[in-house]
Amino acid sequence: MFKHLDNNRGLSLIELVVTMVILGILTSMIIPSARMTSIRLKELELKQNLREIRTALDEYKKYYDKAVEEKKIIPSLNKPAGYPETLQVLVDGYDFGGLVGYKKKFLRRIPSDPFHPVKEGEPAWGMRSYEDEPDSSSWGGQDVFDVYSLSDGTALDGTKYKDW
Repeated sequence: MFKHLDNNRGLSLIELVVTMVILGILTSMIIPSARMTSIRLKELELKQNLREIRTALDEYKKYYDKAVEEKKIIPSLNKPAGYPETLQVLVDGYDFGGLVGYKKKFLRRIPSDPFHPVKEGEPAWGMRSYEDEPDSSSWGGQDVFDVYSLSDGTALDGTKYKDW
């Protein structure tokens, strides 16, 4: 005679708690993974930017050597190695004594270091001249032979960014 209405369409408290625990576990696994991904992306950007600058330095040296070989420029005592005086020369360009007929540019802009934001008046990169020691942390100022990160951070593989 009486119809029994079944209103068990909602979630029980236990089902809700179990769902929240599962979501909490999944979230606790995703957040560190997202942080690692962010760090990995920055590390890839740092490697790419270092490679871009170093390739530009090598190209500059190649053009300088060719200009000396073709006697377009005379090697000077203050520039014996043939590397640019600053990184900005790679952006502004250099004519190599008319070797190419225009100012040859090697970079559109100086790439940034993702782990060392540039502050006003500070250099963007650590630099070494040709005459500096390979692991020198101070720039001799003669030319720019190599660049390195100014970050004190440690990479995911345990190496220091400044050693890359």
